[in-house]
Amino acid sequence: MENAAVEGSQAPSAPVAIAPGRLQFSNIASALLADGLVAAHDQERIRFSAQGARNASEVHPLVLLANLKLAAAQGSGELSLERLTEWLANRTHSRYLRIDPTRVDVAGATAVVSHAYARRHRILPLAVDSERVLVATSEPMARDWVPDLQHLSRRRIDMVLVNPLDLHRYSMEFFGVTRSVRNARSDNRDGSNSSGLPSFEQLVELGRAGDVNADDHHVVSIVDWLLQYAYEQRASDIHLEPRRDMGRVRFRIDGVLHKVFELPPSVMTAVVSRIKVLGRMDLAERRRPQDGRIKTRSPGGREVEMRLSTMPTAFGEKCVMRIFDPDSAFKSIEQLGFSPEEAAGWNELVARPHGIVLVTGPTGSGKTTTLYSTLKRLATPDVNVCTVEDPIEMIAPEFNQMQVQTNIDLDFAAGVRTLLRQDPDIIMIGEIRDLETAQMAVQASLTGHLVLSTLHTNDAPSAITRLLDLGVPHYLIASTVNGVLAQRLVRTLCPHCKVPDTLSEADWAPLRHAHDALPDVVTAYAPVGCLECRRTGYMGRIGLYELLPLGSRLRARITRDMDLAGFSKAAAAEGLRTLRRTGLEKVAAGLTTIEEVLSVLPPSE
Repeated sequence: MENAAVEGSQAPSAPVAIAPGRLQFSNIASALLADGLVAAHDQERIRFSAQGARNASEVHPLVLLANLKLAAAQGSGELSLERLTEWLANRTHSRYLRIDPTRVDVAGATAVVSHAYARRHRILPLAVDSERVLVATSEPMARDWVPDLQHLSRRRIDMVLVNPLDLHRYSMEFFGVTRSVRNARSDNRDGSNSSGLPSFEQLVELGRAGDVNADDHHVVSIVDWLLQYAYEQRASDIHLEPRRDMGRVRFRIDGVLHKVFELPPSVMTAVVSRIKVLGRMDLAERRRPQDGRIKTRSPGGREVEMRLSTMPTAFGEKCVMRIFDPDSAFKSIEQLGFSPEEAAGWNELVARPHGIVLVTGPTGSGKTTTLYSTLKRLATPDVNVCTVEDPIEMIAPEFNQMQVQTNIDLDFAAGVRTLLRQDPDIIMIGEIRDLETAQMAVQASLTGHLVLSTLHTNDAPSAITRLLDLGVPHYLIASTVNGVLAQRLVRTLCPHCKVPDTLSEADWAPLRHAHDALPDVVTAYAPVGCLECRRTGYMGRIGLYELLPLGSRLRARITRDMDLAGFSKAAAAEGLRTLRRTGLEKVAAGLTTIEEVLSVLPPSE
């Protein structure tokens, strides 16, 4: 009788009720047809599929329907699994939720029920507090487990409907990593790790004695899960932070840190040790900071590099892993956020055969990405591109890259001196930190090489005064520096949830000088927050750029006692678009917000 409703030639006129208990394909298909969600030419496919659905009882009906790739009615795209889940939530009067794994208290949630119980009932606890348990399910009409769980937890049960594939995947991951943590903790037989804060001497002796088993298969599983988790969440950094009672794992996503997991001290120690082994670092040395790198593959098969840094703290070694995804590090100029005018100006600067081009900004402002993306485009087969870096952030086969090693007196200046004997066309210096490095950059430029490097200054004009402060003669700066690019990174509004926002003159005032006019087209938006952006209202980042090419008039103003304010005013007269102005244009284009731009502007701006 269940198939009869599906096999009819016309959709039922009366609403089809979804029966209590485990969802059945035929019942769900009937309801979907009754609601008129499926295009007419796909209705027969559903009816035909319903006849064989009895043999696929272990596969969730929504997954079977999604695999059919049905066209939605009124030509509104395909009925994906997520859309079908939202429809089912509305149909069963359930609350729909898309799981954000960074907001799940994995240890607390997996302690509510066993993995076998969760798998049997197709449920997954997501959050626990003193009054309630939030439970995800893919079976909204099967609620026989609710009274049992309410009795055992002595809390109210709040149920949400989630994508069945997400439920299965996160159930496997969360219960799996919890089991690995529990087993790793029980396998650690050393008593000193389980009782409060060990001293640095104890930590060093533990490492030398080999009591921390970094190769334990439970620890290996935890590390593998963390790395895969970080890739999927678009994390740029992984922070492993030991604490007295419970260490924490945090991911930096779009420039903001998110706490994602907690590990007992003994397991945190073993996890850090495992990462040190992978990075070929000295496992026994825990008193000094160390650096290393790992090259691995992302779940999608791309090669990804990670730079490791450890630091001794009061509760053990803190480890930070910076992830360098080639898709992020090597982008086109347009993908980085350059406007057409900025891209043309930048391309003109780096196309010159010799001279110095500087990129400035604070740590984390995207300077390395800009330089790598530029060098990737310049590194044609007939050009020799050499770099000296500290450290080498991304291995690129098109470049000849050299690592600074201060322990053998190979600093930036010595590196550039070596590169000049390597017949280079283009030289990239990781950072100009001192007079000797600056002098070598000037010498390389004067001898016919294009030199790209970075400085830490607030804006583009300040780069000139920084070189003067280092001791570079003003006439050498005027004759060698082609231009300066200052940059910042701002978060971009989530395209899925941003809403139009009407801004008054007072709202625009922080980004405008009195003489500034707004761009012709102003489409300001405000952040809202949705499942796609983790309720932040932002997704991804884009660059703000201040490009200062040095023409003859500005070069004439570079003197030994140059006035920065006067130089900046002259640059503005020459058409310099400041970070404030480019930020205003990004807001007016609906890409970001005034608050986000103001948070990255230098004080002088």
